[in-house]
Amino acid sequence: MRQAKPGDHVKIHYDGSLDDGTRFDSSVGRDPLEFTLGSGQVIPGFDNAVAGMVVGEKKSVRIPSEEAYGEHSDELVQQVPKNVLPEEIEVSIGMPLQATGPEGEVLNMMVTQVNEDSIQVDANHPLAGKALNFDIELVALNVDE
Repeated sequence: MRQAKPGDHVKIHYDGSLDDGTRFDSSVGRDPLEFTLGSGQVIPGFDNAVAGMVVGEKKSVRIPSEEAYGEHSDELVQQVPKNVLPEEIEVSIGMPLQATGPEGEVLNMMVTQVNEDSIQVDANHPLAGKALNFDIELVALNVDE
């Protein structure tokens, strides 16, 4: 059987969890995930895990944070004065916020602390700094797009 290689369009089922067993994402009960291997559509460690698999093969892998969403960066955690927010917004811990970066890019952040005059926001990906565990099954290879 042919093995998946960069440039192949693949369909996979997956179940993702953290080291403590917390499930963060899964295709169970949904359509399989489709992507082109090596195209940067998924995290590097996931691409590497699928490369070499054959249709019907199942495997379990642990992807270290540096091959997933990177390390948590303290530079992406900042205090923001409340007076820069629209008055109608009532912020709370865990609330997602968006801002525009210096080059017009959209920055996604999460409120991690609310103080009297300021809030703390974290622009790290929620899974930054974490190793990710996946159970993967290659369902199809070179599927018509």
